[in-house]
Amino acid sequence: MLVPSCRTMHVVRPVVVLLCLLLYADAETPPKFTRTPVDQTGVSGGVASFICQATGDPRPKIVWNKKGKKVSNQRFEVIEFDDGSGSVLRIQPLRTPRDEAIYECVASNSVGEISVSTRLTVLREDQIPRGFPTIDMGPQLKVVERTRTATMLCAASGNPDPEITWFKDFLPVDTSNNNGRIKQLRSGALQIELSEESDQGKYECVATNSAGTRYSAPANLYVRVRRVPPRFSIPPTNHEIMPGGSVNITCVAVGSPMPYVKWMLGAEDLTPEDDMPIGRNVLELNDVRQSANYTCVAMSTLGVIEAIAQITVKALPKPPGTPVVTESTATSITLTWDSGNPEPVSYYIIQHKPKNSEEPYKEIDGVATTRYSVAGLSPYSEYEFRVVAVNNIGRGPPSEPVSTRTSEQAPSSAPRNVQARMLSSTTILVQWEEPEEPNGQIQGYRVYYTMDPTQHVNSWMKHNVADSHITTIGNLVPQKTYSVKVLAFTSVGDGPLSSDIQVITQTGVPGQPLNFKAEPESETSILLSWTPPRSDTISSYELVYKDGEHGEEQRVSTEPTTSYRLQGLRPNSLYLFRLAARSPQGLGASTAEISARTMQSKPSAPPQDISCTSPSSTSILVSWKPPPVEKQNGIITAYSIKYIGIDGEDVKPHEILGISSDSTQYLLEQLEKWTEYRISVTAHTDVGPGPESLAVLIRTDEDVPSGPPRKVEVEAVNSTAVKVSWRSPVPNKQHGQIRGYQVHYVRMENGESKGQPMLKDIMLADAQEMIISGLQPETTYSFTVTAYTTKGDGARSKPKLVSTTGAVPGKPRLVISHTQMNTALIQWHPPVETFGPLQGYRLKFGRKDMDTLTIMEFSEKEDHFTATDIHKGASYVFRLSARNKVGFGEEMVKEISVPEEVPSGFPQNLHSESSTSTSVQLTWQMPLLAERNGIITKYTILYRDINVAYQPVELAVVPADTTMTLSGLKPDTTYDVKVRAHTSKGPGPYSPSVQFRTLPVDQGRICLLMALTFKGVSVCGYQCF
Repeated sequence: MLVPSCRTMHVVRPVVVLLCLLLYADAETPPKFTRTPVDQTGVSGGVASFICQATGDPRPKIVWNKKGKKVSNQRFEVIEFDDGSGSVLRIQPLRTPRDEAIYECVASNSVGEISVSTRLTVLREDQIPRGFPTIDMGPQLKVVERTRTATMLCAASGNPDPEITWFKDFLPVDTSNNNGRIKQLRSGALQIELSEESDQGKYECVATNSAGTRYSAPANLYVRVRRVPPRFSIPPTNHEIMPGGSVNITCVAVGSPMPYVKWMLGAEDLTPEDDMPIGRNVLELNDVRQSANYTCVAMSTLGVIEAIAQITVKALPKPPGTPVVTESTATSITLTWDSGNPEPVSYYIIQHKPKNSEEPYKEIDGVATTRYSVAGLSPYSEYEFRVVAVNNIGRGPPSEPVSTRTSEQAPSSAPRNVQARMLSSTTILVQWEEPEEPNGQIQGYRVYYTMDPTQHVNSWMKHNVADSHITTIGNLVPQKTYSVKVLAFTSVGDGPLSSDIQVITQTGVPGQPLNFKAEPESETSILLSWTPPRSDTISSYELVYKDGEHGEEQRVSTEPTTSYRLQGLRPNSLYLFRLAARSPQGLGASTAEISARTMQSKPSAPPQDISCTSPSSTSILVSWKPPPVEKQNGIITAYSIKYIGIDGEDVKPHEILGISSDSTQYLLEQLEKWTEYRISVTAHTDVGPGPESLAVLIRTDEDVPSGPPRKVEVEAVNSTAVKVSWRSPVPNKQHGQIRGYQVHYVRMENGESKGQPMLKDIMLADAQEMIISGLQPETTYSFTVTAYTTKGDGARSKPKLVSTTGAVPGKPRLVISHTQMNTALIQWHPPVETFGPLQGYRLKFGRKDMDTLTIMEFSEKEDHFTATDIHKGASYVFRLSARNKVGFGEEMVKEISVPEEVPSGFPQNLHSESSTSTSVQLTWQMPLLAERNGIITKYTILYRDINVAYQPVELAVVPADTTMTLSGLKPDTTYDVKVRAHTSKGPGPYSPSVQFRTLPVDQGRICLLMALTFKGVSVCGYQCF
């Protein structure tokens, strides 16, 4: 009974296995990490990001723990991936030591749980090791249009070279699954091609090497999607062309999307529908005869816009209608006219001239209306008028002319050439000519006469003449002088009176000369001319003239001519003249007084009181007064200034012309700073320039130096002092008197300044170096130097960096003891501050009057030294310094002076340079240095004739020269000579004797003195030729 059961079991087993396989295929799976966080080393204040991703079914949940607890802090942020595959733990800003810990990423689902740990190390700035990554160039804000390429730049350095990765919105950028659209370039930059709106976000570049990780500052990328309706970037323009001309009209429109552009004339399309261009359309028009409006149409899916171009065919205007006279006065005519043109007229031109005249038309331009009053005409004159229309093409033909006459007016001028002469002792004949400007029909004349011309003309006697240019006046008083005036009148009124003439009622006396005129010929002469009186016998003329209203009258008698040239006058001066004719019967009446001014000349004197001031470093204000009035010789029309730099770069002469005659000062600008200029001023008339003023020397004001000190050098003297040296700025950039220099210095760390900048001032213009002390050992400083004037500091020199040395020992203690055995005992003790173990000492010593010193070095254990060969009467200097591992420290300096003694040695190398028959020139050298024993104050020479044993001569050589001439010697005689030196303590020993022989008296021969030293004995002689 058990067999069926077994069969059943065998039958069922394959089904169970299949069901198990199907269930396994859809079974839940535990979490599995696809990306785990890595250890990081960050910088305090910086950023750290840990990435953790996992798969599983169901999708696992990611949790971040710190020290076994879920992270929760405002500085801790967990950012989920968009696909839910994991998250990023971001910590910002990093803090030390609180953020240094082991962080755990836990992935869990219903099937299981896994975790992975990572370490975060946070360094302070002073703990950052060499080679730690540095962001040299981080990404910047960028705006890019959609579909364009965006490049976010990044450059970093470190040792080893860091690897660059990118984060967007705090999540890592994946460059592997976007078909190459987003890629990282070799330079580290992130390039995004065919940019999309989803690419917009905040980007960071991260530099990582074995030393640590550094984040750049974030930068936003904005992707702009453009949708712009059409607009005209180049709208069509209006054109004016000649008939039959050609023109191209351009129309350009832009937008997004770009619009189509077409042309229309009214409702007619000029651009084919199937050939409509995008963005730009040029309409070509040829043989245009009519004006028209053309329309440019731009269209896109976002709208349609239009713009109109007016094409105007030009033509000259037609003639206006014949002008009509609407109003007339004595000096003006008012005209109106019809335009005669359908097209606009720019303006009109009125042409007029006297009728029947051959002269050209006068024109009045720019008349904007069709009515105009022409003024400035002559009274009672006939004129011809016509009108011309003008447009922008040009002027058209004139209208038909119209003629008219102006109205009458009283004469505007007096009768001409009024003359009077005696007919008898009681009757005069008066003649005249018609006025030049009668201004109408002359109706008659009135003759006025009187013996008292001071009375008003209304009180004069009057004689009317109807229609004649001559009349007689009788019943006059004999032997009297009468004044006569004449006027003309029209129907409108009286004209002006003529100038009065004088006539003497005496038979035979001449009348007034006629047409008396004065014309200047030059700046010093005036030509006088006249017409003789009629029917008179003239024997001479008497001319009276004076210089100005208040000048003294001068009288000149001339021959009976009709002109006279008056010379020797002053330039540009007004002279007054009267002229009378003389006959044998007497002097006639004088003419009315006339005047004339001599011509102008160049000024004969320069401007006065020239003064100059410098209101700034580049300007000079020049002031002056005009030349004396009597030396101006005319109207001053302008001034000119000449100036030249004496000690500047620009040494060319300059001249300012055309300065207004009203000016008494002028500002010269754009001059060189702190430069001396020579300035002079000249006055001008229309004739030309006068003499230059005396030159004035002035220097432009000081300014701050524009050039820095040159050749700035810095040198570390020791651990706490630096020597700074320089040269003054180039002369043309000093701009003033250098008053001193300032040395600016500041401590440097990692290429940046630290601490407060410091300054040292040296108020010496010729200073060229300074020792800056009180510095810190083994520290880098930046030094700049600036010169200053009274105006302030100038340009600074380029910074110079120098590092002080390590600290060196201080000054040792030094004791010097002088002995009587020409020796000195030097003893010393270590410095108070040694800055480490001493390694020895260095001693420099020697005479102060010698350039070189003896240098000796000692071990750190030695503490004394005995110097030998110490000379008496000399001063010695001793310099001792201690040495440690950095170097020698500051020197302790001591000086001693050894008392003087008498010299212990004699002068050296006594010999003769030359000799004559009565003299010998001696030369010697000082005693040996060790035997001088002090300062040589003088020498004593002892000499004698070897033939005379007991009569030596002793001579003192003061001051202590080493040459002496013995004179007054005997010819051809041998002398024994020796010399000794003296100090303040007394004389030293004599030198060994040397013999010299004077030359014999021999006129025709040349003798040479010769000396020979043999076994310590000097023998002298001579050889003659």
